[in-house]
Amino acid sequence: MNYSDLTRRDWMKRLSLGAGFGVGLGFWNENEAEADLRIRNDAPPGQLAQNLETPPCRLEDGKIIRPQSPIPKISETDVLVIGGGAAGTAAAICAARAGAKVTLVERYGYFGGLITGGLVLKILSHRATGNQLVGRGITEEMLQRLEKMPNGLDSDYRKTEPNVDAEVYKYLLVEMISEAGIDVYLHSWALDAIMDGNTCRGAIFQTKMGPQAILAKQTIDTTGDGDIFASAGCEHEIRTYWIGLVHRIGHVDRAAPPAGTKKPRGLGDGTPIPGVQWVNMSGPDGNGLDVVTLSKLEMSHRKQIWKQVQEIRNTPGYEKTFLVETAPQIGVRVTRVLRAVHNMTLADAENGRKFEDCIGIGGAWFGEHAAWEIPYKALIPKTIDNLLTAGRSTAAEPKMSELVRVIVPCWVTGQAAGCAATLAVKNGTAVRNVDYPELRKLLLEQKVFLG
Repeated sequence: MNYSDLTRRDWMKRLSLGAGFGVGLGFWNENEAEADLRIRNDAPPGQLAQNLETPPCRLEDGKIIRPQSPIPKISETDVLVIGGGAAGTAAAICAARAGAKVTLVERYGYFGGLITGGLVLKILSHRATGNQLVGRGITEEMLQRLEKMPNGLDSDYRKTEPNVDAEVYKYLLVEMISEAGIDVYLHSWALDAIMDGNTCRGAIFQTKMGPQAILAKQTIDTTGDGDIFASAGCEHEIRTYWIGLVHRIGHVDRAAPPAGTKKPRGLGDGTPIPGVQWVNMSGPDGNGLDVVTLSKLEMSHRKQIWKQVQEIRNTPGYEKTFLVETAPQIGVRVTRVLRAVHNMTLADAENGRKFEDCIGIGGAWFGEHAAWEIPYKALIPKTIDNLLTAGRSTAAEPKMSELVRVIVPCWVTGQAAGCAATLAVKNGTAVRNVDYPELRKLLLEQKVFLG
């Protein structure tokens, strides 16, 4: 028999009959690898490719010139959500549930943003003074689904601030996004807004296929860094803030320090995985848009984390502790913040200000304090139409951004943005002209808490 004539399925069938091989389980072994290698070696050559439509950049008189070229349109959609973190996934899911055709674009290969890729596992701001649950709607649905999953949450979200497992949440988001029928483009980095005068018509993305365009009736910028509203010409602020890097350590439960041993620093907080803890890092102030700053901090933070873990391992009784992982996504907390129709202030929150266009409620995360309202106008640019933001770039003064940027307010503002964009599409209006009573009705139907 000429074994090179066998297909991969033939090989798997034959191997499954052999001794020591799990029938039907598809375990990888040396024989299967040899079969795959034969198939690859016998495969026809790839197609010859030459990009003639997009000429390369050229050097002229010391200046780098990027030639003008047409950009292919990969898709058209009702609502385009750019950034698949906490705010973006909430916006996309809620917009799709409200009846819009939704496209979600994310630069990484997973959803969740800093919750998953950044390993920021603490769920904050869903409760307020007196244990009042304010994070409802998509927030409570996610928490309820997580608590039913193995290792989803480490405590009861109704009574405390739980920690989530990043891998469980990555899977849950894939499940929810698939259920909602959302078109997804991963590994796609947002470049520019597509503008028609003062109206946003979609965005351009950099991919391995080159730049691609998506046209949209409404666009939501949930990049976290305001990449799209900045390129669209929206007024905004650029802020510096702590930039850290989170890591996880394991076998903390196996520590057996002798009596009198001082507990080492850097043990962090618990996770749903027994013996595994996540360790936050404040980091220095820096510009999270500056690639030089980000590159230096990535390297210095990993050195610092390694040194800290070795110090723990050198503490008597903690020798079995080990570094599980460092976050693949650096912990940038705030960069660009929109200057919107209304910019939230800490005084608004402290004084319990009521807004006629309230789209959700935030809770406490440092100490006990009362709930605070989020106005729809904080998501709307002053002059650019068909564009909203949500998440940490929501319009707020620096002290107020401390409350806005954490996970639950990102879910809340994302849900509101998704619902508002859908209503704008259905009614053929700009998002700034969405009828608030209609938006309030839709939010209540999606079980959002509005006070």
